[in-house]
Amino acid sequence: MATWAYIYEHPATDPVADAAAVDRGGQRTLLVPVPAAAAAPGVARRLVDEEGAALIELCGGFTLADAARVVEAVGDRVPVGHVAFSAEAVRGAAAYGAAAEADTGGGTAG
Repeated sequence: MATWAYIYEHPATDPVADAAAVDRGGQRTLLVPVPAAAAAPGVARRLVDEEGAALIELCGGFTLADAARVVEAVGDRVPVGHVAFSAEAVRGAAAYGAAAEADTGGGTAG
């Protein structure tokens, strides 16, 4: 079964307890929240080592520096994708980020 993981930022979450999996048609998709971007490299490494993830995808809320740290953490063992917003969506993404930051008292939602 092919396994890939999507990592996103969500305050006050536990990447193990709050993860969800979808197993269908020979593919396993892991949806994994991290409480802060700083946790993503270690979580990505665990997903590759322990869950057999063959691809890591990062939410567009992660910065390029955050994505680079994840790439460094997994090395060349698996590809790491990073969702990007189209030019037309940047304004809406920024508004969402600002609202999420206000709602969480400073955290971001990725």
